[in-house]
Amino acid sequence: MEKNESVVTVTESMEKDDSVVPKIESTENNGNNDVVPKEEPKYRGVVAMPFVIGNETFEKLGTIGTSTNLLVYLTSVFHMKNIAATNLVNIFNGTCNFGGLIGAYLSDTYFGRYKTIGFASVSSFFGMLVLALTAAVPTLHPPSCEKKDSSICKAATAGQMAFLISAFVLLIIGASGIRPCNLAFGADQFNPNTESGRKGTNSFFNWYYFTYTFAVMVSSTIIVYVQTDISWSIGFAIPTILMFLSCALFFAGTKIYVKVLPQGSPMTSVAQVIAVSIKKRGLKLPEQRFTLFNHIPADSINLKLPYTDQFRFLDKAAILTPEDQINSDGSVANPWNLCSMQQVEEVKCFLRMVPIWISGIVFEISGVQLQNFVVFQALQSNRHFFSTSLEIPAGTYSVFSMLALSIWLPIYDRIVVPVLRRYTKKEDGITLLQRMGIGMVLTILALVVAGIVETRRRTVALNRPTLGFAEERGSISSMSTMWFIPQLAIFGLAQGFTFIGENELFYKQSPENMRSIAASMVLCGVAFASYLSSFITEIVQKATTKGTTGNWLAQDLNKAKLDNFYYVIAALEILNLGYFLLCAKWFRYKGIGDVSTSLELAATEKVQPEKFVV
Repeated sequence: MEKNESVVTVTESMEKDDSVVPKIESTENNGNNDVVPKEEPKYRGVVAMPFVIGNETFEKLGTIGTSTNLLVYLTSVFHMKNIAATNLVNIFNGTCNFGGLIGAYLSDTYFGRYKTIGFASVSSFFGMLVLALTAAVPTLHPPSCEKKDSSICKAATAGQMAFLISAFVLLIIGASGIRPCNLAFGADQFNPNTESGRKGTNSFFNWYYFTYTFAVMVSSTIIVYVQTDISWSIGFAIPTILMFLSCALFFAGTKIYVKVLPQGSPMTSVAQVIAVSIKKRGLKLPEQRFTLFNHIPADSINLKLPYTDQFRFLDKAAILTPEDQINSDGSVANPWNLCSMQQVEEVKCFLRMVPIWISGIVFEISGVQLQNFVVFQALQSNRHFFSTSLEIPAGTYSVFSMLALSIWLPIYDRIVVPVLRRYTKKEDGITLLQRMGIGMVLTILALVVAGIVETRRRTVALNRPTLGFAEERGSISSMSTMWFIPQLAIFGLAQGFTFIGENELFYKQSPENMRSIAASMVLCGVAFASYLSSFITEIVQKATTKGTTGNWLAQDLNKAKLDNFYYVIAALEILNLGYFLLCAKWFRYKGIGDVSTSLELAATEKVQPEKFVV
């Protein structure tokens, strides 16, 4: 190495409090082959927080304010049918979440979080701008329906739809880069080696979730109200301006950010274990597990894992053969020919979460259906706030789920958990899997309540004086939309148990270097739920259109059987609950290994210094 040439190594480090923070180590050669420690970068934690939090707040105010009201916009301005608009929104939301996995991979492997968030923020801004233009420029959306006959509405042209889709594509690119990276990027700004830095990290997490809730509340009420009751062009201009401020704040802090360099995707290790186990599938596993190769690099950030007897076929990846070459430091020369048992156990942790992940996908289907169809239900119901003249926009009702969740979480954390802890002697009161199971029971209850309420809404609309007619939908029920609050509130509680429990489970049970991937998996689960929701909707519509009961999802809900649809989804969730209980019984928490094998390994300390930790 030439004189004064420096090498900077950037790795990710997980603290015991489960905070994701960067560890940056620098070394410099002084020309005499001596390694001299180089000064750590200057962490500006609290100083950088306003820029990161500001970026996050304005981004959420913009994107959520747009996405929550898309159904109303597509059906009222672009004159799309209910099912077509629902499918388009489901695909849009699903792709945004699924793209998080791609964004996390590109960030970890090639670009780093700073560049990924910066590029994604700019893409979101242009997506907002294009969407605002579709509302502001008359030639970019279909003309209004005929005044004499509101049922006569011209559909959007191919060019208008292409311009609209281009806005969605830009917004998808933005969400794919921002969602998996912004939380970890904020944590990067605090020094993990100091007490003040660790406290700052915890404070950042608290502010992050607070601003997220705040953004949901504001965007789902004020911005949606402006879009629906004042002007779509103004309503989309506001999120566009907010997104511009988000970009400006983010780039304003460029000089003070700590930028963690990409270190490669941990999924490479997963691919290596699978590939090598397939390559060595013909070999026989030794009776004594400690003879398997188990080198652990000194700079590894992952905790040592005990041996587990699940997915035993993967153990063959650690069988040491005469052809496998070992370096002087104990590492393997070709990781595509031999893997360590530590790598194998990390992959097992990842695979054990997959069945739970599948059950989470089915759980999210109920949320997608409830929040989509409540918009159409509200459009054909009395939306006045109790007896006042204030009319609640149809796209605002999802805020009741968030409100219930916001009220419940501090009660659960401060009151329920301490009480449960006294009886169960568990630190969290109940296990994470038990928490998820409670949420699944609640979502079944929410769907049943939704079906009962829809039956009442339709009965009132057909048998009592109505308030008028909704465009292309039929009579408006005089039933108050306040009846929708119970089902939304129950589902909000279900989210507090299952969705948050799933996030925590994936974060704690994944290897330390896979936690960003685990977070992306949850987003991908939400994405698949959106796609499956569209598929289920299409199947039900086609199956019932030719049936004797008529189309369950007809444009006019008074002629539909939406309550039956809710009951079908509830039945699906009951099956999912049974599947989840089987998975929960089979699941093994990280760190709980095969005792007999672990004791055997502990007894071989002199022979095998890199033993498993019991």
